Amino acid sequence: MNHDLAPDRVRVSVGTASVLGLLRYRLSVPPTTAYLMTYTEGSCLANCSFCAQARDHNTNRDQLSRVVWPDYPLDRVLEGFRKPAQDLLERVCVQVIYYPGFLDDTVDLVRLLRDETGLPVSVDTCPVDKESLLRLRKAGAEMISIPLDGATPRIFDEIKGRDVKGPYRWEWHMEALREAVEVFGEGNVGSNLIVGLGETERDAAELIQRLHDMKVKTVLFAFTPLAGTRLEDLPPPQMEKYRRLQAARHLIVNGHASLEDLSFDEDGRITGYGGVDLDSVLGDGAAFMTTGCPGCNRPFYNERPSGPFYNYPRPLTEDEIKEERASLKK
Repeated sequence: MNHDLAPDRVRVSVGTASVLGLLRYRLSVPPTTAYLMTYTEGSCLANCSFCAQARDHNTNRDQLSRVVWPDYPLDRVLEGFRKPAQDLLERVCVQVIYYPGFLDDTVDLVRLLRDETGLPVSVDTCPVDKESLLRLRKAGAEMISIPLDGATPRIFDEIKGRDVKGPYRWEWHMEALREAVEVFGEGNVGSNLIVGLGETERDAAELIQRLHDMKVKTVLFAFTPLAGTRLEDLPPPQMEKYRRLQAARHLIVNGHASLEDLSFDEDGRITGYGGVDLDSVLGDGAAFMTTGCPGCNRPFYNERPSGPFYNYPRPLTEDEIKEERASLKK
């Protein structure tokens, strides 16, 4: 197998590793996207307060959110895509760690995955310049996400920017997202928003609307505390808050409402969604499922398999839909 330019090893989420036959792991809900992460023996150069990969954190480098990512030889991973189990997979997503040479490794890995698997490839990366975006697109990346994570410039600086001596700046991310839309096209660019980092619901809804106006999709995550990180003692967000923001995101990105239609109390909590018929618009439960690229279900990234689910990795039952709809009234 000729892939001299690609890295020799790659990290693989345990769920993906099970689907690819790399390990035995019981899956109550298998991933429908293969989640891979670029490999480095050192740490990430970034210093995000919530992340186990951060430069200054004393944590397990095999972890990202709740998920463990063991590393494997790239040849073994590619072989796994040829097994019958890979029929479950609809896409490959490459999580990019920021280290010297990361872009070259990512470009080569994307090209190889596109050629060897035949699946569409997404990339989740730190901001890069337009020339680098063009390289990723030419290599075969179909979609790209550049995560803001924080809902406001202040929170951004507190968790991953100036305040923690991180390399990132809000304005650089915004510029990279605008250029990514130019390179990848409308509907093919996303940005992560982590709920539970001190934002109000108004803050989050304003960012969702701003990104929507930029033709960027907001991908929702619930903050997950990890031992050894700077935010290990911060609790996860209240489920009711997360549900209200899931509903707001669903309405905004699907054109059912805009920020101006939402109402808020003095604490920035969502109190209404205008004249939208929520029973109709939210009746299929899709608003409460994992958001991301097509085919992304990201099982148990923010929750235990026993639940409760911030992001359902599968279609909801009728009882679950009724329960989650009712939670919006609390």
